[in-house]
Amino acid sequence: MVISYDKLWKLLIDKKMNKTVLKEQSEITYNILARLGKCQPVNLESLYKICKCLKCNIGDIMEFEME
Repeated sequence: MVISYDKLWKLLIDKKMNKTVLKEQSEITYNILARLGKCQPVNLESLYKICKCLKCNIGDIMEFEME
């Protein structure tokens, strides 16, 4: 199973927000942002901060894809 954050990047485009603004507003680190960019796992606290910032649910920013 592979993690995909494609929904997050599409949502950022829809909200006309870039990654730097997301990082600052959600108070996540550059390391978390880099892990998201590489489709690597991140902790739930970081995902919660992103969802809170974007006013969405976790399913709106990520999904699991079968290999």
